[in-house]
Amino acid sequence: MTNGATQTMKRKKKAEAMSDRKLGPMDLPFFLLVLLIMCFGLIMMFSASYASAYYTMDNSAYYFIKQGLIALGGTVVMLVISRMNYQYLRILSLPMLAGSIVLLILVPIIGFNAGGATRWIKVGPVQLQPSEVAKFAVIVSFSSMISVFREKMKTFKYGILPFATVLVVIAALMLLQPHISGAILIVAVGGALMFVGGVHWGWFAGAIAVAVAAGYFVMTNMAHAIARIRIWQDPFSDPQGGGYQIIQSLYAVGSGGLFGLGLGKSRQKHLYLPEQHNDFIFAIVCEELGMVGACLVLFLFALLIIRGYWIAIRSRDRFGSLMVTGVITLLAVQTFLNVAVVTNLIPVTGISLPFFSYGGTSLLIQLAEMGVVLSVSRQIPAPRAG
Repeated sequence: MTNGATQTMKRKKKAEAMSDRKLGPMDLPFFLLVLLIMCFGLIMMFSASYASAYYTMDNSAYYFIKQGLIALGGTVVMLVISRMNYQYLRILSLPMLAGSIVLLILVPIIGFNAGGATRWIKVGPVQLQPSEVAKFAVIVSFSSMISVFREKMKTFKYGILPFATVLVVIAALMLLQPHISGAILIVAVGGALMFVGGVHWGWFAGAIAVAVAAGYFVMTNMAHAIARIRIWQDPFSDPQGGGYQIIQSLYAVGSGGLFGLGLGKSRQKHLYLPEQHNDFIFAIVCEELGMVGACLVLFLFALLIIRGYWIAIRSRDRFGSLMVTGVITLLAVQTFLNVAVVTNLIPVTGISLPFFSYGGTSLLIQLAEMGVVLSVSRQIPAPRAG
């Protein structure tokens, strides 16, 4: 029997042994925060989308109804997963990773173009974004592999080579779509798990140095990148072209002031700001609810992230702790990057705001990931009495 088959058998036996373990209560604060943020997001998505939906679909509630149905189904999925033994994900980790890579390969072949990028596969009435599946697959597979390798994570053969290979392959497939933000998220989450898993910090210092050098070369030698940086530095240098979207976003953010124009009273969502119910929904939040409302949204996300890491620290085993760390890190990085784009802190790239932006695949998988966190929380050892 090969070493890989032996490890698979061990993981399967461990999962079966744990299947009889009595589940405790799920982490109620985390669950309530997820529901609160999701409901808040649905309200804002409806407000941000109704003008566009009326103009394009002749139904102002079109996007809201679709997103609401997915939210209901996703909540059921979250609760079901929270009742499952997360150890079974170890058995599924490598098939999930292989399946996500196959889906990414199929995107340029059978995928369809929307907004200048080919990122989706359509199967009947269902639209699937494989990059969202790949994010979760990387978290689960990396968590499983790190749990197996343990002390070997400081070596190049086990701690660097297999993980770097997976990240390079997936990132390259995403860049073909092109999906730069997705590639950044995959690399960031994978790197975070490797760091927590025990990879020596020197490897990260080297990787950062190479990334900075490559980024500098691209920004100073490639015409497209140079133009993108110029627009980022001064959007008003091309107000009707490359700078249009960020200018409209900054108008929305600025006109909200301290308390906002009021829920539903945004002006920029009336076909001025592109992607107002998707990547730039946070700009509508700022316009309608002001700085106070925007800070409230960020505060809720901060509470969810802190509570998630609290669950990770107290997890029963290494695998559960790593999975929760990956899920919460992905949530944190994605939230930060979305807000940074909307406020022009970084150049514009397509990245959604979790639980707020319109998108069925992303919302469903986000809720499934929250279910995994809740599943891990059910097996946190009870504190000893006395």
